[in-house]
Amino acid sequence: MKIVIGCDHGALELKREVLKVLAEFKDIETEDVGTFDAESVDYPDIAERVCGKITKGEADRGIVLCGTGIGISIAANKIKGIRAALCGDVFSARMSREHNDANVLAMGGRVTGFGPAGEIVRTWVTTEFSKGERHVRRIEKMMALENK
Repeated sequence: MKIVIGCDHGALELKREVLKVLAEFKDIETEDVGTFDAESVDYPDIAERVCGKITKGEADRGIVLCGTGIGISIAANKIKGIRAALCGDVFSARMSREHNDANVLAMGGRVTGFGPAGEIVRTWVTTEFSKGERHVRRIEKMMALENK
C-alpha cells in the first residue's frame, strides 16, 4: 500500500511523528508532499497535492494534517473521489475504514497528541473496509452527491 502524506505549518511536528509510525509497516510505502518547514502555507494546496495522487492512482490512501484537521479535511472532501475522515480517536478511525472506506485520514497537529495520533494511524492503516451491503450502498449514495 502506498500512502501519501502532507501537512501545513500547523502540523509539521505531527507529520514527522506519523511518518515514524508508518515506517513500522514494511508493506507501506510513503510519499511526503510537504510542507517541509515552518513557513506558512495554505492547507487547501496541501490537500490538493495529497488527494491528487490518490485520484490519479499514484497512491492508495492519504493522510492530511493541519492545525485542527478541520480545514484540510473540508478541502480534501471537495475533491471528487475523496472520502476524508477527521479522526481524533481510535474508534472513529476504525469506523471510517470499516463503514465508510475512507481513503484519506485527517488529524490536527495542535489538538492531537503524538501518542493518540500513533494509535489512530495504526488502526486506520490496518482496518479494512467491511464491504457490507448497507455500507456499500451508503458510500455509493455519498459519492453520487458529488454530481449534484
